[in-house]
Amino acid sequence: MRISRLAALASVAALAVSACTGGGTPKPSFNLPTSVGTGEGALSVLAWPGYAENGSTDPSQNWVKPFEDATGCKTTVQVFGTSDEAFSLYSTNPTKYDVVSASGDASLRLVRAGYVQPVNTALVPNYADIFADLKDKPYNTVDGVHYGIPHGRGANLLMWRTDKVTPDPTTWSDMFDPSKPWFTDKKISIYDAPIYMADAAVVLMKTKPDLKITNPYALDDTQFQAVVDLLKQQKPGVGQYWTDYAKQQQAFETGDATIGTTWQVITNLLQAESPAIPVKAIQPPEGATGWSDTWMINSKTQHLNCAYKWLDYIVSPTVNDQVAEWFGEAPGNSKACAVSDAAKANCDAFYAADVNYWTTVWYWQTPETTCVDGRTNVKCKGFDDWVKAWTDIKG
Repeated sequence: MRISRLAALASVAALAVSACTGGGTPKPSFNLPTSVGTGEGALSVLAWPGYAENGSTDPSQNWVKPFEDATGCKTTVQVFGTSDEAFSLYSTNPTKYDVVSASGDASLRLVRAGYVQPVNTALVPNYADIFADLKDKPYNTVDGVHYGIPHGRGANLLMWRTDKVTPDPTTWSDMFDPSKPWFTDKKISIYDAPIYMADAAVVLMKTKPDLKITNPYALDDTQFQAVVDLLKQQKPGVGQYWTDYAKQQQAFETGDATIGTTWQVITNLLQAESPAIPVKAIQPPEGATGWSDTWMINSKTQHLNCAYKWLDYIVSPTVNDQVAEWFGEAPGNSKACAVSDAAKANCDAFYAADVNYWTTVWYWQTPETTCVDGRTNVKCKGFDDWVKAWTDIKG
């Protein structure tokens, strides 16, 4: 479950700006390792909650201890609630964490800042079984250089309470329509991060084709202003900005929120309550944003062998399935789907092997001034512009 156990840092926006707008990455200045030796005895992990569980006596919910027992790498874990929080923790403690599970809106920032190092995928045997459409992405591979191992993915969905929102919404535009009752009642719940601006860009790709947006993370001045205007139009209807899954879950329980952008796991938790909360979630036909996470290694790590051992272990079929089921996402390892009947059911539920499903999911990606859609005749808005605009939109 993508569970935010930590409150988002208040200073994230200011700290996240410094390494996110440039278009160039220094060429790696050190040689890739050619073998993995004996572990150094320690490993520090910065991760989404659920990616490095170590607090349960249930082996199916604790994948850190078996790793420690097998490798001798004593592992400490720090969790974070948003990509901006992860980047902030990394940038303020650049030598503290050996490995990090980074979503696409943090991974490229880490690469540009020099915080993470290239990875020799040949030293990660389980890399061979990672779904092909998760490899060689612009947020984990730069100039042909791999900067990590893909781990898992999921889509951001449109969720609503079926007893309070009728008829069923069919499009993201229903969250931006001032004529809707949930708008006038301020019952909209949205994810609280600058990257949410891409959700509005996805809407405009379909509703305003004249803007010619082809990638929601590549916005020139005109396109960006249209996104800002749409989000300002939506703001009067927003009753909740969330990063903590439990807070959105509670808002839908009480009816303080009746429609919003969500993760599948939150829908599942609401439907599993007794009595069940009547919610439904879809990926609307215009597509959606989503996440694809990558395990990356600190460029200054003193525990390189333990780091490589962790990368191979955490994406191994059984462990990758355990994480995916606990977390609520599609695993990255194709063989994870065959581990058990439960694993297959999880893969089916999260469309793990359905390539067509993911063609309409825009994985989070760091916006840069060099347009990520390939345009060279204009400058796009970089992530610092997104941070400033998001702060202004929220007021």
